[in-house]
Amino acid sequence: MPTESAPSAPAARPDWGTLARKYLIVGIFVALIVLFAALTGGKTLQLQNLLNIVVQVAPIGILALGMTFAIITLGIDLSVGSVVALAAVISASLAQLPNASPKMYPGLLLPAIVSMVVALAVGAAAGFVNGFLVSRFRIAPFIATLGMMTAARGLTMIYSDGRPISTLDPNYNAIGQGSVLFVPLPILLFAAVAVLTHVLLNYTRFGRHTFAIGGNEQAARVSGVNVGRVKLKIYTLIGAFAGLTALIMTARVGSAAPDLAVGIELDAITATVIGGTAFSGGVGTAWGTVIGALIIGVINNGMGLMGISPFLQQVVKGVIIVVAIIIDERKNR
Repeated sequence: MPTESAPSAPAARPDWGTLARKYLIVGIFVALIVLFAALTGGKTLQLQNLLNIVVQVAPIGILALGMTFAIITLGIDLSVGSVVALAAVISASLAQLPNASPKMYPGLLLPAIVSMVVALAVGAAAGFVNGFLVSRFRIAPFIATLGMMTAARGLTMIYSDGRPISTLDPNYNAIGQGSVLFVPLPILLFAAVAVLTHVLLNYTRFGRHTFAIGGNEQAARVSGVNVGRVKLKIYTLIGAFAGLTALIMTARVGSAAPDLAVGIELDAITATVIGGTAFSGGVGTAWGTVIGALIIGVINNGMGLMGISPFLQQVVKGVIIVVAIIIDERKNR
């Protein structure tokens, strides 16, 4: 007699609630694009405008990706704007053409690649100091980076004598103004940093330790994680991202101003939080931060096309931060 086959297990149904919470940020991003397209008569959907949005948001996005590491570990970096300015004036001074007027630093023109490496090195060095203060002396990241924010801005003013540094090597400016196959270099650099961040967070021991520290620092320490070393690496990495941001922002306009990137840390934190990185620690993704940065860009671009005051835009971004945190807290419950 034929044996009866065992009843097959019912197919697992997708958890629509979980999927909705996970991809809520994508839905908000699409909704904003549709909204501003309707309000601006489709101007936001023009290809050149879309490219401009990503180019403009690339510096914010790169800083936000670095900020993701800090916030996952219950930290923060308020110094990124000042570090960007410091790295910018130092690297620009080395890339200034000999016939610059006024001559800021005559005779110091170096190959563009050297100036670029200097920008990354200055940023990484500032980040290392932040990380050393946080890991070695157990200073709260808010306080340590607040001190760096003030000191770095002061050093920027001293180094540049409060004047912008212009007339730079065209090879240096190519970082912000060049393109590959019609894709602007800032977009490619932003994409590269996003991929690097995703790999570090999801496929390396460094990433696992980062999440472990954010979930429970004491448990991570007991489990053998060198918490101090991980934090030192995190803030050094953030500083290197700030150096790259300095290159992009300086090269785009061909000039390094001592007041460069004032307040950009607010946009970076906003993008990170909107992207789902929790201030409670232990949660964050690279792709979420990228979408958060693009949302900031769409809002800025859309309101700009509508002729809305930039001061009102600051109010809107402040409201967005609060709303994003409220949504995040409810989601984590």
